[in-house]
Parts: sequence; C-alpha cells; structure tokens
Amino acid sequence: MTTVTESMGLTAEQVQRALQRAVLAPSVHNTQPWLFRVLPDRIEIHADLSRQLPAADPDGRELRISVGAVATTLGLALEDERLRPVATIRPKDSSRAEVVIRGAGHAPLPEAQSPLVRAIAQRHTNRRPFLDTIVPVEQRRMLTRAAQQDLCWLEELREPARRAQLRDIIKNAHRHQQEDSAYLAEWSKWTGRLNVTTDGVPLRVAGPTPQGQDLWVLRDFGQSEFTEREVPRVEGKDFESEPLILVLATHTDGPAAQVRAGMALQRVLLTATSLGLASSFISQPIEVPAQHAALQRLLGGGLRPQAVLRVGFGSPVAASPRRAIELSLMDPAAMPTSL
Repeated sequence: MTTVTESMGLTAEQVQRALQRAVLAPSVHNTQPWLFRVLPDRIEIHADLSRQLPAADPDGRELRISVGAVATTLGLALEDERLRPVATIRPKDSSRAEVVIRGAGHAPLPEAQSPLVRAIAQRHTNRRPFLDTIVPVEQRRMLTRAAQQDLCWLEELREPARRAQLRDIIKNAHRHQQEDSAYLAEWSKWTGRLNVTTDGVPLRVAGPTPQGQDLWVLRDFGQSEFTEREVPRVEGKDFESEPLILVLATHTDGPAAQVRAGMALQRVLLTATSLGLASSFISQPIEVPAQHAALQRLLGGGLRPQAVLRVGFGSPVAASPRRAIELSLMDPAAMPTSL
C-alpha cells in the first residue's frame, strides 16, 4: 500500500495531517472521488473514475466539483502547515491531474484564513430543517465575496417569481430522477446505509422524510424499501418555508470551470460554517440536463449554474464517514488517467 511521503519541504507527518483535513471536503453522495499523488515538489489531485456516478453524473461535472472542493481544503490545510500553496487547475502537462499544488515558500497562516481552517472539521452537510430565521445581509455578502475569490458568482434568488420558477425546476428534475430506474439503483447503493461504512451517506446523517407540505423538494436520504431505515418526521418540525437558496455559477463551463466551481463552493461552505450557518445541497437541477438548461435560462447573464445551496441556521449534525488516506493515495510511479 502506498504511504505518505515528504513533499514541498514538509515532513511526511505534515503532509499526512494536511491530507486528513483535505478529505473532510464534501463530495457528491460522499463518494470521495479523488486521488492524491504526493511527489517531492508537488501534490497532484486526480479524479477517481471508479467513484464516478454514471446515472447521476455521467459527464463528471459533480465529480470535478468534488475534486475542486478537496483542492481548496488541502490548500488551507497546507497553509496551516506554514506552506504557501499555489494551485494550478488542469495543467497542460503529462500529469493529467485536475489540480496540482506546489509550494511558493513558507509563511505564517494569513489571519483571514484562520476561521476557514477552523471550519474544516466543523462543516457538515445538514439535511435537517432549518430555523425560519433570515440570514443577515452582511453574512450573505460575505458568502458572495467568498465565491468571488475563486472567480465565481453566487446568485441569490429573492424575487417570488424566480423562486417559484426554481421550485418548478427542482420538482421537475426530482420527478425525472424518481422515474429513472438506473438512477434509483445508484441512489440506493450510496445512501441510507445502516452499517458503519467509510463512504456514502449513512442513515444517521440523513434528514427526516420529506412530506407533501414542504414547499421545496429535498431528497430523502433515509428512504428505502425497508421501513426501519426511514428517519421519522418529528411532529411540528417542518422544513423552513422560505430558505435562503443560492446558486453557485461560473462565467464559462467545461472541466476547468467545474473544478474552479468546486474550489469556490468549499470556500463558500467554510465561510458559512465560520458564521454559524448550516448548508445542504439541492442537486437535482444540476444532474438533469433539461432542468439544468432551464436553471441556466433562469439565471441569465451568461451564468452557468454549478451547484444549488440551501443555507440557514440549523441544529448540530453528525459527520459523514471518510476513507483512510491510504486508500486515496496513488503510487507516484503510476500512470495517471484523466476524465
């Protein structure tokens, strides 16, 4: 089995520590579809094609977004090890990596990054109902600025007419997926797990079963053919009626833009966590092509939607499991593949 080695002037222990924090990044269905290639002068992040979701994510958009999220997290973790990282997205070389991180000298952790580093271990996807409490304007602005650091845009849908259109887009996408047997089989494989695992979405982090009174269609991560796997709805604890819905978008599309979107996504999520906010994903309109196109038309202005977020004030939730670092390490001499 491949083990962690020294890299960029950091000891193997420092690299190990940084990687262990990096993999706390979010990923589609908690598939953790990334591989690390640790070399003396750099760390490469590759897509793990064996963990791609062919039904939900056939073109690899969400896989690349997941890789981008882990790249941001690794960069912050390396900064906490006093290394100044420089990330290159999909370099035009023989590495075939999605992201390559090199060191640009050693320096103390920038003060502005400290809250984000602390938030790495605190951030968990929260699929439970949030409070019907409005997120302050200044906090919304901070989330927008976080996305802009990675040249992305965070669109807040405020107008009732646009929100109604978005609800219809989500409902149509959800209905499409519920009628797709391949999608449902894949969904069942990765979610609602009872046993202790190192990936996927276990039942203990699932939200309550959605019901007809909910205005926004959220996924049922506890649904199963076995009734004992369902997470019961707590009486009176309905989902919030007017959640803060944010669409993360890029100005271009394609593999590099999708990786960059993932980098921005994690910065937004960590910023939200540092502000005491909870977040979860509404991914159906990203995964269904016709509804993805409808969402793009709704945004307008040439924006390309990459992720839809629900943000608000929620209760503490458990963390999803993570695989051992050794399972995500590439042999430095291995021939890389690309998506």
